[in-house]
Amino acid sequence: MHEKFQEVCDFVKDNKKAEEFFKEKLAFTIGPDCLNNMMKEYLDKFTLIDLRDYDDYIKGHIPYAVHVPFDQFEEQMLQFSKDKINIVYSYSYLCRKSTKAAYRLAKEGYPVKELIGGYKGWKKRDFDIVENDSD
Repeated sequence: MHEKFQEVCDFVKDNKKAEEFFKEKLAFTIGPDCLNNMMKEYLDKFTLIDLRDYDDYIKGHIPYAVHVPFDQFEEQMLQFSKDKINIVYSYSYLCRKSTKAAYRLAKEGYPVKELIGGYKGWKKRDFDIVENDSD
């Protein structure tokens, strides 16, 4: 166990790797505040993609979001534009669905960013939510 811990410590001490990682993280992620500001002026420049389950999407989602459940993402990916930034989000920063979708989009040549904190991060900031419960 001690050897593995030492390997991790040695890796994180590599400042060049850390610098590259965080530079890339900033380039390919977007926070709720920045997204909220982008919505005011640049709606035509991006597509917001909600990857959560249908029931959760109906209960509440970020304005202008297109719903594509994660389990249908592969089949529906072609509907997105390579001329716009595709911003993906899921439940929270703990959910890996948006990271997987972002990876897939990037691999296929789509411009992509991941919303930091997902839906919960957006809601926590008390930004607008679209609620259209089907009950």
